Amino acid sequence: MDSAVISLAVFFPVLIVLVVVHELGHYVTAKMSGVVVQEFGIGYPPRLFAVRWRNTDYSINLLPLGGFVKLLGEEDPEEPGSLASKSMKTRLIILSSGSLMNALLPVVLFTVIYMIPRDMPVGPVEILQVLPDSPAQGAGLQTGDRILKINDRKIQNITDVSLSIQVNLGSTINVMLQRGEQQIQSRVLARWSPPPNQGATGIMISMPEGETKIVSQSYPIWKALPLGVRNTTDMLTLFKNGILGLFSSRGSSNFEVTGPIGIARMTGEVAQQGFSTLLQWMSLLSINLAILNMLPIPMLDGGRAFFVVLEGIRGGKRIPPEKEALAHLAGFILLMIMIVIVSYGDILKIIKGDSLFP
Repeated sequence: MDSAVISLAVFFPVLIVLVVVHELGHYVTAKMSGVVVQEFGIGYPPRLFAVRWRNTDYSINLLPLGGFVKLLGEEDPEEPGSLASKSMKTRLIILSSGSLMNALLPVVLFTVIYMIPRDMPVGPVEILQVLPDSPAQGAGLQTGDRILKINDRKIQNITDVSLSIQVNLGSTINVMLQRGEQQIQSRVLARWSPPPNQGATGIMISMPEGETKIVSQSYPIWKALPLGVRNTTDMLTLFKNGILGLFSSRGSSNFEVTGPIGIARMTGEVAQQGFSTLLQWMSLLSINLAILNMLPIPMLDGGRAFFVVLEGIRGGKRIPPEKEALAHLAGFILLMIMIVIVSYGDILKIIKGDSLFP
């Protein structure tokens, strides 16, 4: 019970931050576009209290499951100041701005992470074994070589090597090696589907104990910000590679869906590893939220944007508001059913004591 309470105590604030950031995107772009924002709510009704300012209610609600922005006339173009009365371009900007904010939030979170002092292993990364018939063997890599850079990115530990390879799957990477007194440049293919236990390039690596040390690192904001941008770009690339692998034969089929209960439990587990790890997890969830919301599913932002695009394809002829509203209702019902099914699976895993991490 204690672990469940801790998980919920951490999960709800994390969820509120992610959703409020998302809704702020809609709120700001709607206000700038002259759309009437009827309510900006934190949590979901029933309402606890609200303050009205400049024709908008700012409310705090009982259920701490996120937040919402209520815009005037989301499907009805007859009302002045309604969302539906605006141009297709304006509506698309407003509808996509929430996901854009979620995609940008990791830049801030990773920047903060790099500004916080953190201990990390630093030292040479050495090739222990080059597997036969692998891209590494074909490129001439040898046991004992030390990896200095991959695609001009400095290598400080094993994590750097793994990340540099994973974000370049399907591409040929440039590897700078130290071999004795020489520095050697080599080009190695990072495979999509390697044989079992070979990895993308076909090397086994380690960090020599005598030359590895734990270093506390932190950066000023002008150095942390570019690193935050780079990490966010890396994460988006990993998502892209994951999606390509999911819908093709190139990647791994080891894919699991987790619902709110599972995510809450995982958030509690991550929080026990420290504040920086929790911020990394928030970055991952934020990008998940950005991508999920832009899927062309009725009720989600992507579903609403799809109707706007459909309107453009039809030469400006709108889908009748009542039919669009019915589609969003159907999407909501299907999404709730899916959440219930996935949550049931999460509960069974928790009861059995299985890990929710793949």
